[in-house]
Amino acid sequence: MSKKPNIIYTLTDEAPALATFSLLPMLKGFGNAAGISFSLADISLSGRVIAAFPDYVPAIYQQEDALAELGKKVHDPTTNIIKLPNISASIPQLKATIKELQGQGIPLPDYPDDPVDEHQKELKTRYQGVIGSAVNPVLREGNSDRRAPHSVKVHAKKNPHSMGSWNPQSRTHVASMTSGDFFANEQSIIVDVEDKTYSVLIRHIDNNGIATIFKENISLQPKEILDSSVLSIAALRNFIKEQIQDAKDQELLFSLHLKATMMKVSDPIIFGVVVETYFNELFEKFGDILESIGVNANNGFGDLFSKIESLDLDTQKKIKELIEGIYISQPDLAMVNSDLGITNLHVPSDVIIDASMPAMIRSSGQMWNKKGELQDTKAIIPDRSYAGVYQTVIEDCIKNGAYDPSVMGTVPNVGLMAQKAEEYGSHDKTFQAPSAGQFQVVDGSGTILMQQTVEKGDIFRASQTKDTPIQNWVKLAVKRARNTKDPVVFWLNQERAHDRNLIEKVNTYLKEYNLDELSIQIMNPVDATQYSIDRIRSGLNTISATGNVLRDYLTDLFPILELGTSAKMLSVVPLINGGGLFETGAGGSAPKHVEQFFKEGHLRWDSLGEFLALGASLEHCAETHSHPQAAILAKTLDQATQQLLQNNESPQRKVHQIDNRDSHFYLILHWARALSEQEQDLDLKAKFTPITQQLSENQAVILEELRSAQGKPQEIGGYYRLNPSKTNDAMRPSPRLNHIIDQL
Repeated sequence: MSKKPNIIYTLTDEAPALATFSLLPMLKGFGNAAGISFSLADISLSGRVIAAFPDYVPAIYQQEDALAELGKKVHDPTTNIIKLPNISASIPQLKATIKELQGQGIPLPDYPDDPVDEHQKELKTRYQGVIGSAVNPVLREGNSDRRAPHSVKVHAKKNPHSMGSWNPQSRTHVASMTSGDFFANEQSIIVDVEDKTYSVLIRHIDNNGIATIFKENISLQPKEILDSSVLSIAALRNFIKEQIQDAKDQELLFSLHLKATMMKVSDPIIFGVVVETYFNELFEKFGDILESIGVNANNGFGDLFSKIESLDLDTQKKIKELIEGIYISQPDLAMVNSDLGITNLHVPSDVIIDASMPAMIRSSGQMWNKKGELQDTKAIIPDRSYAGVYQTVIEDCIKNGAYDPSVMGTVPNVGLMAQKAEEYGSHDKTFQAPSAGQFQVVDGSGTILMQQTVEKGDIFRASQTKDTPIQNWVKLAVKRARNTKDPVVFWLNQERAHDRNLIEKVNTYLKEYNLDELSIQIMNPVDATQYSIDRIRSGLNTISATGNVLRDYLTDLFPILELGTSAKMLSVVPLINGGGLFETGAGGSAPKHVEQFFKEGHLRWDSLGEFLALGASLEHCAETHSHPQAAILAKTLDQATQQLLQNNESPQRKVHQIDNRDSHFYLILHWARALSEQEQDLDLKAKFTPITQQLSENQAVILEELRSAQGKPQEIGGYYRLNPSKTNDAMRPSPRLNHIIDQL
């Protein structure tokens, strides 16, 4: 046997972080019994912020840059990481984190919205490296294989979640730009050089011929795809104006669906344009005053509400009266929280497209209005690249009714995401035009590879997709087709410049495999959606092979329809150099779970995703380290998970019912029992037989100790940066259980 295997478990944010304090000590105990260690890497938002400012943070608070360290380890073939959902922070979330850390005595600098000197520019650059999808591009040194495990799918069919019924006269629909968006303006090339030191820069040339370099030393590899595109702000404003009027005329809710966390440069700008357009009268009349107090529409309308409190009472009154008048004259906004008056336009991170659109589809194609009632909705998805996917599903539901989880098939995904592939790798190459002119991508010889004409304020982006990840993606898709016998569809659009280049590569690399008896097709996203939903209505499975953004969208869309949540998906990322990254599901519901936990001491977060990822991680450990006990742990864990699902021992909604901590207890009870009953490894059997007996005999006491922690407010030192001692006490409230676990 090689050196003792280690599984790296990530500490992230919100509900997953709370669950880690309960679950990880149990995993360490079980792992220790089999010669497997667990280490913890803090990649939480607060941890990333602290690590970015070692020159500001006193030694007592300093943390290593765990994300940077993991970024090195993903290239090691022995690496095994379990990655929980983390906050992909928006600017408001970042500012809230900074404020909380400052309140805890950590002297961090404020976030400079508008830097006035080089020092502030440097601070902003550091903070920009923390927000958005700062984590995933670093860790995902492989492509994604995401699917609903068989045990989860079987349980979902036997215990179908609720689905809203669809009205055949539903007027809900998706609205997207028909010109001037990223789709319309995309350019794409395949890098045709052999020199591995080849690099380019991005510059802006204004109409007077003055050049400004926005980014240089962008390294390009031979055969990789390089794209650029532009979204016209003028076209966006006109589009939004038209849609606001149409929503008003049709009496539809107006809702905006973006990904302002992952697309951390472009989408907040788009969000801000929509806010300014909807509240146009307000910004026209009070624009100078709002600017003077630092209101930034990109941060959402909630930012305005908080900042106008600094104005004199008379001005506040005038502004609030005008806002009330706008709400009356404009179409009603979809609500995030009707009781609190929080709208779809309040905070850019509140409404994330891959969670909000499936939730709307599951709820009869409706969203909540200000009265707390469901209403037909106009869903605004400005760029049309993938909007047709949602419109196709909506049209199918209007025609055929809601899907039936008890019989529907599944749509697993093989996603191209390695090495920052596609649009989610564009953050550091996305810029807003300072003036009219052109953005150019230029190589070292001065050759202009791509050129985009822009007006002031337009959004330019460039993105890369390296060739090795594409080859690996095709290989993974073929492997899944061969293993499952299900058809594979590559969701690629011949009308997109990037996709045309990708289609060429896919067709080339497919020739390297024996495809006899396999069904592998290429379809545009709309046709692929229709093909897949026709099959799932017939109980059939279809593997979707997609790029990075569609991977994110589809691995929420279909699981939410099939399983009720995407948190129950198994996400395996076979790292290109041989290691493994195992992701635990989506964290979109995490903030609401934390809110309930703070108020009632009841944590509804379901750790099923962690259980599934752990099983795959242990299987990988067994294979890469020739460790038979890891294989036994994986097999018995799967048995325990099935038992937990069968007994309905996952967290429930209400206080004093089963919560996250109870569910963890049930899992280890079933897991220990399965280990005590197996005959493959007598040493493990001997270790877990008395543990099983103690857990069983003390079950009533343990559950009473766990339940007694519910029903009262919880204070754990913070929201973004938890106090370890307080959180440990809150998440491990059973002395009897802790004593048993600590014996392992």
